[in-house]
Amino acid sequence: MSYCVGVLLEGGLIMASDSRTNAGVDVIATYRKMNVFEKRGSYVFAVLSAGNLSFTQSVVSLVEEWTHTGHEEHDIGAARTMYRVARIFGDAMREVQRVDGPSLAQHNTEFAATLILGGQVLGERPRLFHLYAPGNFIEATEDTPFFQAGEIKYGRPVFDRILKYGMPIDQAAKLVLISFDSTMRSNLSVGMPIDLLCYEKDSFAVKHLRRLTDGDGYMAGIRKQWGEGLRSVFETIAPPSLDD
Repeated sequence: MSYCVGVLLEGGLIMASDSRTNAGVDVIATYRKMNVFEKRGSYVFAVLSAGNLSFTQSVVSLVEEWTHTGHEEHDIGAARTMYRVARIFGDAMREVQRVDGPSLAQHNTEFAATLILGGQVLGERPRLFHLYAPGNFIEATEDTPFFQAGEIKYGRPVFDRILKYGMPIDQAAKLVLISFDSTMRSNLSVGMPIDLLCYEKDSFAVKHLRRLTDGDGYMAGIRKQWGEGLRSVFETIAPPSLDD
């Protein structure tokens, strides 16, 4: 399983993903699920992937191949809007399904892939998209400024209660990592390392990209302080009356 988060802010974007693809008694595999594309001064965007690893890797590899070969209408380096970049990734998802679909059907396997795409192209504001398996997508807004993919249920409550479009990037980054801690606490299929990208609006450069690994002091602090804080608040709330 996976857990990926994209957050759209007034001051930029935050993209984060875990690295666990299989989790069991004797099988734990780690793969990076964040791909970053950058041309300083022109564009920066990142793609987070959840779902079947072979499908998502094929989609990203196809987009890279199109770009490196200057494929007409599918060169992300020539895209003038983030909407066009999203269309290119959607086309790649459909192409992978077209090629692999017949074989998948023979083995009763569905194309399971979800992407979160965020970034900024020169001439427009930062934008964030959630792409589904058929290649269609939706865009984040100020009212709904975040997307999740993969194992989403444990990490969502903190966003629903705290996240605001105007929140500073560093505060939102803290919230994203709390969301990851909550998810990892409750689900073995999500695990470290965590890749975290914080993009400042109009910088058109990757300045803040960090990988948090097992034993990271900041994540250990989050787990301790967040857990203790929740217990402290819980103890201050009066219990309900048990009488009729």
